[in-house]
Amino acid sequence: MIFIRPARKDDLDSLLAISDATGSGMSSMPSDASSWMSKLAKSEESFAKHAQKPEGEIYFMVMEDSDTDAVVGTTAIYAGVGLDQPFFSYKVSTLVSFSKELNKKNQMDVLHLVNDFTGATEIGSLFLDKDYRKDGNGRFLSRGRFLMLTDFPEKFGEPIIAEMRGQQDEEGHSPFWEHLGRKFFGLGFENADFMSAVKGNQFIADLMPRHPIYADLLPAAARNVIGKPHAASAPALRLLEKEGFRNSGYVDIFDGGPTVQCQSQNIKTVRDANTAPISQITADDDIASQPHHIISNRAIDTYRLVCAPLKVTTKGDLIIGKTAAHILDISAGDLISYVE
Repeated sequence: MIFIRPARKDDLDSLLAISDATGSGMSSMPSDASSWMSKLAKSEESFAKHAQKPEGEIYFMVMEDSDTDAVVGTTAIYAGVGLDQPFFSYKVSTLVSFSKELNKKNQMDVLHLVNDFTGATEIGSLFLDKDYRKDGNGRFLSRGRFLMLTDFPEKFGEPIIAEMRGQQDEEGHSPFWEHLGRKFFGLGFENADFMSAVKGNQFIADLMPRHPIYADLLPAAARNVIGKPHAASAPALRLLEKEGFRNSGYVDIFDGGPTVQCQSQNIKTVRDANTAPISQITADDDIASQPHHIISNRAIDTYRLVCAPLKVTTKGDLIIGKTAAHILDISAGDLISYVE
């Protein structure tokens, strides 16, 4: 059975392999062992912390195949971004000017460097092994994060945001970065992305211009990718849009990829989720024909999510299979959260 659990330090080798598979553009998953160990230590600390408000916690989780013990995917929630180091975005606004003498109107996009999402919750680090991109595993990996928002709302700030990877050329270069960021930092896109992941964002605060940037002054190659997602991110973006996320007029400062956002109470999975005690645990075959649900054990210390058949009787009783109950480490009478 496929399930989601908090990442551990002994997942390091698997996560490094995933970093190599994702390539450049996912700064939250650098191919660097020391950075991964720091992130895993922070995640373990966050799950053990029992935070009552967002304070920069990282909840990094992996998808595991219980038949092989292989890590086949990743997903994460970053609570309270920008509280320990600045979280930068470009806000795209429209500037309109008109001259009566020339009978001419100009309408231009302007990029403003902002920290508007300070304290927000970011979802990200979504990856699924190509051999497991089937049977709804991608939807499970994406939507499982929202069930965690349901289980522990006090831990997460608003809004919920997601930075989508921006467009790159065949060589992995970002046109947006090449014609803008490189001018100020003297670094290639991959090097800047890696430095941001490993060293933090202070160099951005030191060197990025604070004045508005007129997009029309950029070459067409850079203008045309502003707010456009990478082809590999398009499926993830569609899933988020089905949940209620919308483009908010913000883009990533490195590659110009779009940032989408939604208030947690407006996320479809959060709205549709229920919480109730398990009434009965039965043989897997007895409920194999029942609708699959994403189910959490609501236990932050041993957090688990499965996607498995769940029978909801007309009386509201919940019946779950033995395998799912074992992975979740639950017994009859324990509370679960679930969504079809």
